[in-house]
Formats: sequence, C-alpha cells, structure tokens
Amino acid sequence: MALQKNDRLRRDFPAGLSQPALRALSAAGYTRLDQLTKIKEADLLKLHGMGPKATDLLRNALKADGRSFADPD
Repeated sequence: MALQKNDRLRRDFPAGLSQPALRALSAAGYTRLDQLTKIKEADLLKLHGMGPKATDLLRNALKADGRSFADPD
C-alpha cells in the first residue's frame, strides 16, 4: 500500500526526490506540486527529510511550470 502512495507522489513531483523528501511531503499533506505554491520555501525546509537538494528540485519544477513557492513576506 505504501509503495502505491509513493508511486503516486513520484508521478507528480520531480524525478530525483529522495524517499525521505517524499515521506516528508506526504506527512505534511502535500501530494501535488501545485500545493507547494501555498508554502514558503523556508517552511518547507523545516520538514524532517527535506534538504537543499529536494527544495532545489521542487523550486525548479515549479519554475518550469511558471509557478513558485509562496512569497517569504
């Protein structure tokens, strides 16, 4: 069952995200890339399992789609 969940996450999030990063996103309730436009990058980095490589991949995927993380205020 968990494998199917991670497979769904891998389809929407960019290739190269580590399992810890995928688990962190899932645990925080993020299942689609577009949901990350509502979170600040700094807050994403606070999730256990998220690191600079994962946030770079996510930032680039959002940018490629004309989107970005929420404004840092």
